[in-house]
Amino acid sequence: MLEAFVRSDPSASPRYTSFPLGLQSSAVRRALVPVLLTLIGAALAHIGAQRARAALYLDDRRRALTEADMDRFAGTGVLMCYSDFGTLERAAAAWLIASHDLVVMNAHNFVDRRLVPTHPVTNCFFRIAGGDYYFDEDSLRIGASIESKGLHITDDWALLRLLQPTPENVKPQPAPDASDIATGARFKVAMVSPAGHANTRLAATIESCDVYRIDEPSEGRIRRARHDCNDGYGGSGSGLFTEDGRLIAMHSASLDMNQKRPFDIETHYGSAMLFEGELAKAIRDAASKSR
Repeated sequence: MLEAFVRSDPSASPRYTSFPLGLQSSAVRRALVPVLLTLIGAALAHIGAQRARAALYLDDRRRALTEADMDRFAGTGVLMCYSDFGTLERAAAAWLIASHDLVVMNAHNFVDRRLVPTHPVTNCFFRIAGGDYYFDEDSLRIGASIESKGLHITDDWALLRLLQPTPENVKPQPAPDASDIATGARFKVAMVSPAGHANTRLAATIESCDVYRIDEPSEGRIRRARHDCNDGYGGSGSGLFTEDGRLIAMHSASLDMNQKRPFDIETHYGSAMLFEGELAKAIRDAASKSR
């Protein structure tokens, strides 16, 4: 049998592939090269697939979101969008907020980091409690100011109005306000991810995790929370709730995405923006003008 060479320790001496004596002719070796490359490629693809499904951190406490959870965390919904190929996909988490016709989510669902439009509002709709609701495309407001040259964690928010409000029995999340959260604080939260994550097979998840630090305010007088919740692609817009069930932040991105290793406050963490400053004001103002 062939002896596979895997150099797991960079400081160790490499072990080269050895062949039995009967396979030492150059012709045989040339014939074996494509086979070896195919096997190596398949192995790397398998490793890549495993990594893509892996939680971001060593401890994955996510569980399936239940009906009881949905009742507790009002306004829980999903942004549904059609891809460029016409496939309907769960794009991100979204929240019915402060009103029966107002939805908050991440701005990066519609623009890229340079604020270039990427996805039309008309290709998407809001799904909540088994119902589908379409947006007023002219109502889109994003957190980045007119003079901004890029999208940042703390202005990565968007507000949209629904063409028709949800029924009375579909309750919105109360207007959140995280201004009482201290800068530098560390505390436990629950991440609620109604759109799930690409690195788990669960359609929607909830996880108990930790905010390790609240940074100083930046864009729009909004602070960033650095957390160790196991998010992944598709988890944008997930809500961070305090232990008493209060929505305080919305997840935006992760540093070093989908690399499974211990949390690090500087190099491997999740980023969420607190509901305060311009975001909290925009929600209050929009809710006061509700139909």
